[in-house]
Amino acid sequence: MMQKKTVKPFVFCAIVTICLGILVVSLTFQTNGQSPGRSLTKRKNEIIRIIQERGCLDTTLRRRITAARSAAELESLFQATEAAQLQRIPFDGSRSYKILETLCDMGSRMSGSAGMKTQREYLTAYFTKLGGKVQLQSFDIRHPVDGSRVTMHNMIVQWHPDREKRVLLCAHYDTRPFPDRDPDPSKRRGVFVGANDGASGVALLCGLAHSMGDLKGSYGVDFVLFDGEEFVFDAEVDPYFLGSTEFAKSYRNNPPSYRYRWGVLLDMVADEQLQIYQEINSWKYAQPLVKDLWAVAKKLGVIEFRSQRKHEIRDDHLPLNEIALIPTCDIIDFDYPRPGLRTSYWHTQQDNPKHCSAVSLARVGWVVQEWLRQLN
Repeated sequence: MMQKKTVKPFVFCAIVTICLGILVVSLTFQTNGQSPGRSLTKRKNEIIRIIQERGCLDTTLRRRITAARSAAELESLFQATEAAQLQRIPFDGSRSYKILETLCDMGSRMSGSAGMKTQREYLTAYFTKLGGKVQLQSFDIRHPVDGSRVTMHNMIVQWHPDREKRVLLCAHYDTRPFPDRDPDPSKRRGVFVGANDGASGVALLCGLAHSMGDLKGSYGVDFVLFDGEEFVFDAEVDPYFLGSTEFAKSYRNNPPSYRYRWGVLLDMVADEQLQIYQEINSWKYAQPLVKDLWAVAKKLGVIEFRSQRKHEIRDDHLPLNEIALIPTCDIIDFDYPRPGLRTSYWHTQQDNPKHCSAVSLARVGWVVQEWLRQLN
């Protein structure tokens, strides 16, 4: 029989303190998947990569990032760097980012939902105040689950409607019903706010709206926000691109007095770690447009526009190209957060404002704005 040992009170307290400390560190590691030190190092490397990919990293800044001793110090330095970059770009990315946050605060903006109605009213007021001529293109579909009627609304905003030569800038403004690709199965029927996939293109158009009244030249511009891009409950069965298909058929079957020379689709353009490759279908249908946009980006030094083709993506530009015969390019960063990672925020609860950037919105907006200005 073993003799039971006793522990003196002060020794016991010391042991309890040590054990609690170990427990906190252990729980932190289990929660985050890494120790605090490793987490800080990972974020340092991430920030260095983000700034380097923008072409804005010098030796001094790298040293300051590497020397940061806490997460708070590191993020403060990063935010100061972001602010300095935003000041050098003649497009207000902060304004677009705030709109992105506002849209996400509305929660799900799934087609036919209360959130979509709130968003539609907000955007109608926003564009109207800036002088845009807003109209809705409404149509009904059958709900893919219960067969009920769902009314959808494409939003069309015209700038300089007297100009017969026109270009189309578009984005989808509905969100997917659920974050069905979330790595955690328990979250796959949760709320999907679609910060990058849903809000980013809309927020960028809101930013561009501020320069539309002063747009010179012979081209007018129409913004179109497509409903029903992904009113999808079963990815193997349910149809995509309902709004863009409706718009394309109407344009083909009931031709307006004007024609669209080009179309530009904006989708997933706010990724903090931005890389925009030339999408394969865009190259197939609108090669001259792709070349022009990437040439503008090169001239401006926006190196996130990569002059290599990557990803063949089915998106709202397909009905525009194939049905309406409007040569349309998809500006999209489908590597979210970046190439080479097995992790993706796409269609997960991680697609939130935290993983988006005002600088990314500013740089994409700058390219599109300058492209519009050089049209003649």
